Amino acid sequence: MTHSARRIGRSLALVLPVVLVLSGTLAVSAVPWAGQDSATQLTAAAKDVSVPAKSRAPQDVLRDQLLAELQAKDPGTALTRLQREVENRPSLAQHCMSIARDLGRAAVQRYGPARAQSFSRPVCDTSYATGVMRAG
Repeated sequence: MTHSARRIGRSLALVLPVVLVLSGTLAVSAVPWAGQDSATQLTAAAKDVSVPAKSRAPQDVLRDQLLAELQAKDPGTALTRLQREVENRPSLAQHCMSIARDLGRAAVQRYGPARAQSFSRPVCDTSYATGVMRAG
């Protein structure tokens, strides 16, 4: 082997591992772990923090509260509260019938059709009774 071949061999022996390590490091850092690169994940996380949570419509909040009240107490209590809420906030009147129907359906699930019907009140016309009838 000539002197120049040895020098090229030694140079490659020193340079080749450095090149392999650097290319391996770059390859690993470029892999999109978990389907996204870290810059995208950080950007997405920053965007999520700055967006306020969507507020729920008042009728949806009331519906959930009344359904919980129906489970904790009885349908009569929930219907009385529905009537008071509609009287206090007339904007809820357009949702009264659908809420009362949902209460009727939930009452049938909890008490059965006959007992659920016994809680019927003239709140929002006959929507509660309609919910009981359709669920039963």
